[in-house]
Amino acid sequence: MSEALIHRGPDGQGFLIRGPVRLTMRRLSIIDLQGGDQPMSNETGTVHVVFNGEIYNFAELRETLLSHGHQFRTRSDTETIVHAYEQWGDDFVSRLNGMFAIALWDETHERLLLARDRAGIKPLYFAHASGALVFGSELKALLRSGLVSRELDYAALGQYLSLEYIPAPASIMRGVRKLRPGHLLTACATDVRERPYWDLCLARSESDPPTGDEAEQVGAFGEVLRRSVAREMVSDVPVGVLLSGGIDSSTVAAYMTEATDDPVQSFSVSFAERSFDESRFARQVATHLGTVHRELRVAPADLLEALPTITANVDEPFADPSIVPTFLISQFARQHVKVVLGGDGGDEVLAGYSTLQAHRLAPLYRALPAAFRRAVVERAVARLPASPRYLAFDFLLRRFIQGADSPPWRRHQMLTGALIGETKSAVLHPDVRGEIEEVKFEAMLANTAAASGARHPLNRILYQDFKLYLEGDILAKTDRASMATSLETRVPFLNLYVLSHLERVPVSLKLRGLTRKYILRKAVKGLLPDSIIRRRKRGFTIPISAWLNEDLRGLADEYLNEARLRREGIFRPAEVRRLIDDHTRRVRNNSKSIWTILMFQLWRERWLDVA
Repeated sequence: MSEALIHRGPDGQGFLIRGPVRLTMRRLSIIDLQGGDQPMSNETGTVHVVFNGEIYNFAELRETLLSHGHQFRTRSDTETIVHAYEQWGDDFVSRLNGMFAIALWDETHERLLLARDRAGIKPLYFAHASGALVFGSELKALLRSGLVSRELDYAALGQYLSLEYIPAPASIMRGVRKLRPGHLLTACATDVRERPYWDLCLARSESDPPTGDEAEQVGAFGEVLRRSVAREMVSDVPVGVLLSGGIDSSTVAAYMTEATDDPVQSFSVSFAERSFDESRFARQVATHLGTVHRELRVAPADLLEALPTITANVDEPFADPSIVPTFLISQFARQHVKVVLGGDGGDEVLAGYSTLQAHRLAPLYRALPAAFRRAVVERAVARLPASPRYLAFDFLLRRFIQGADSPPWRRHQMLTGALIGETKSAVLHPDVRGEIEEVKFEAMLANTAAASGARHPLNRILYQDFKLYLEGDILAKTDRASMATSLETRVPFLNLYVLSHLERVPVSLKLRGLTRKYILRKAVKGLLPDSIIRRRKRGFTIPISAWLNEDLRGLADEYLNEARLRREGIFRPAEVRRLIDDHTRRVRNNSKSIWTILMFQLWRERWLDVA
């Protein structure tokens, strides 16, 4: 199991074999390079911990614990966890500000505790198998245990085909689960329990009166984010920034330059295809801030070369194409630094996605006479040529019309997902279709939105994104891609202090009219160029639509041909061929659907079709 995770920690390994417990840890040395080895124990050798991540408030916790009489042998954040558990019991995790997956063995009470950070920045898989509880940072570690069988979970496959990822607690292997973000799992010889210790509460912004006028709220948010960036720069090794040229990563880079006298190292990706390329914006920000900037040029050949490594490190099917440039830029940055900060999370907590505007436009569209919608609007949209651009206007417009009459939680998934409705049903083999549990999937979406407790529709959608898309897609992508190259990526927008502050920020300061991330744009006024603050968001992805018709055509033909699909018995060859033919003839941009099926096929060959 340790060898399976060597990429996550090439600097060392540690083991604890004690009674019924075996713990192992691969270390990526960031803080206290000499004294931070794991597993780490308390003075009496009765509490032992291994953990992946960083605790950003460990210095403050250390001072508090010293005042309570605890003694420390190291300067590491890991030792803080041991003593915090001794002092506060299970409640210690509520005091941690950081990203973490923790396993703690309490020998006195013969009790194991697993914990995952609030947003799910760090992964944690577990399974009950052969009388044991096995767990690890990646699914491949559990598979290496020899206790977990490789059996496809069809319900999880259904989630993947619609969402392009598999959110917690599901996993693609039957019997294996992910610990949900903000949750604890405790286990002893007779009992295993899972419970939440934290949840995002956006409803507070609807009940608490705003503190101060708009200028004061903007200033307060900017200060909280500024302090969080500085806090997450704490490291005993060099720290850089992944700079896309978007407002989120540019803000992080700007606050980093304020927090240090040393030049900040920034890294970006460029593409030949202009509609996908943001490199000129990244260079503009780098010049404005005075960072030491490096740029990586990505071509289709780089994608093909990287795919085997990516598939080997992403244990579950994953269809967000941006994992490719994320992996390549992580590999590039790792040549110069060991830690980077990024802008992930800003869109989910600050209403940054263009699809959110559709929810405000949907009531206006529904107000049009149904006959006019069918005879004029829908016919006109059906005639639009298919654009190869990322989330092109014709693609979004077709999805908008399909979902206009749906509840917001379903409409949101239709706007952002891959295989939906009749297309999803048609592409699956009849024997598989009944195993997908589509009703339960829709119930999961509805229940997630409802669990927010929010009255405002936008807050319910933001909560849905935070719980599903952020954890299952954005953070999974960042973690797997960066850790595959032994690079640690930190995300200040998801710092506990930022999340706590944003719980009380009113909707009007997140989405003002059709202006997204309103409060952030105001907070960085004067700190970044106006052209960066005003520019439209472009997703960090690759020109997959064009490449599927060109450089990736051979790969698609190899894994999506009729003989192969018929032999495997999951997808209907004729329907997959129809998707490909329509895409090739530019009748429809089916790149999302094709890529989602293709990535499953690549995953299946690597992880399921093995002896």
